Amino acid sequence: MRHGHEVKVRRAYDEPLRTDGTRVLVDRIWPRGLSKVKAHFDEWCKPVAPSAELRKWYAHDPERFEEFARRYRAELEEPERAEALRHLRFLANRGTLTLITATKHSDISEAAVLSRLLQD
Repeated sequence: MRHGHEVKVRRAYDEPLRTDGTRVLVDRIWPRGLSKVKAHFDEWCKPVAPSAELRKWYAHDPERFEEFARRYRAELEEPERAEALRHLRFLANRGTLTLITATKHSDISEAAVLSRLLQD
């Protein structure tokens, strides 16, 4: 990232690390089976999550990831999502930002797409 700050992607079920910096959940739905006490999230940025329609279409099918990423980037131009993305960019400019997702394959998640966008 331009300012030398890192944007990481981690799973909600992983133990938090001291090096995580600000931890932000970017899923629309709270991680199943995870109590708010054990979560250790600094924020829950629901508005940045992909639409329910897009999430259902994608279904974390690796074959659809590139198209998912394209459609999701288009959704991020909608006013509420764009504002949420600006907020994440603000946090990333202040220090290390860790985007949290409950997805099993975080490398093909909305958090991965966001991480790339925030580091460009």
